[in-house]
Amino acid sequence: MSSSSFSSSKTGLAPAKPRPVRALGVLWLLFALWPLIVPNSYLVSLGSTFFINLLLIASLNLLVGYTGLTSLAHAAFWGVGAYVSGIFAIQTGFSPWIGTLLAMLACALVAALIGLSTLRLSGHYLAMATLGFNAIVSVILIAQVDWTGGPNGLIGIPTYTLGSLDFADPTLFFYLAWVVSALVMLSLLFFLRSRNGRALQAIRSSDIGAACMGIPILRYKVAIFALASAIAGLAGALYAHQNFYISPDSFTFSISVLLLVMVAIGGFGRYWGPFYGALLYTALPELVRQFHDIELLILGAAMIAVVGFMPGGLAYLFEQLRLGRKKS
Repeated sequence: MSSSSFSSSKTGLAPAKPRPVRALGVLWLLFALWPLIVPNSYLVSLGSTFFINLLLIASLNLLVGYTGLTSLAHAAFWGVGAYVSGIFAIQTGFSPWIGTLLAMLACALVAALIGLSTLRLSGHYLAMATLGFNAIVSVILIAQVDWTGGPNGLIGIPTYTLGSLDFADPTLFFYLAWVVSALVMLSLLFFLRSRNGRALQAIRSSDIGAACMGIPILRYKVAIFALASAIAGLAGALYAHQNFYISPDSFTFSISVLLLVMVAIGGFGRYWGPFYGALLYTALPELVRQFHDIELLILGAAMIAVVGFMPGGLAYLFEQLRLGRKKS
């Protein structure tokens, strides 16, 4: 698929930029410098959090932005991944690497079951089903005290190790998250430029039109829902083994809505949109920590601005600024 084959409409999918793989490589090399230039380990850990948020928002963008399926339970899949990996490591004593794989598998299977029962229907039935799933997960995480720790959360989650390397060190964990997110984002780039990526765009534009072209609609929708949820589960496992502690408060319905807002602000269906969304989602709480409730005020104003003035999100805005500089 050529780089000009993406739709270039204002509110549609973004055109692929020239040499996007090279641009991604340069960006990741710049990211690698973060632990070398920040003054303390807290900011290094914040860089790791950015990569985890990037996985979350990019996977939700794959589902909502590229396929047109609205999920209100992405935080629930994030939580399932975190708790499955954390509980497995604590209860069995096996390697957290195995728990991470199990977390991704569990999220994919649950998403496939939900998708098979709801994606045959039209409208917002998937959104309603995922809303219910998020509520169920929240109740289970609080009620199953023996397994999840209940409202107090799950403590004592072990870190990743690889030979003599202990990823409890913030710098080592940063580079682990750096590698994992690089592999995921590069894979998504190639996937979206493939035949399957074009099929997703067709489904987003029109289910009927895509079906007339011979695209198996249900199969694609279920597969993408499972893939996006598996990536959310991966982000959850990384989150659990980064912080050594997780609680139900991190995976509520309001977090799912907030993640959806970050996708919208970054730009629905735009590859670079999740980078802006993850940056805002990571940095904003730190910048306004001393002010009460101003974070929601800023996000609300940003959503109004996106809907009213730049429906393509920040990614579209910076695209236009770049094109304007070239023309001048």
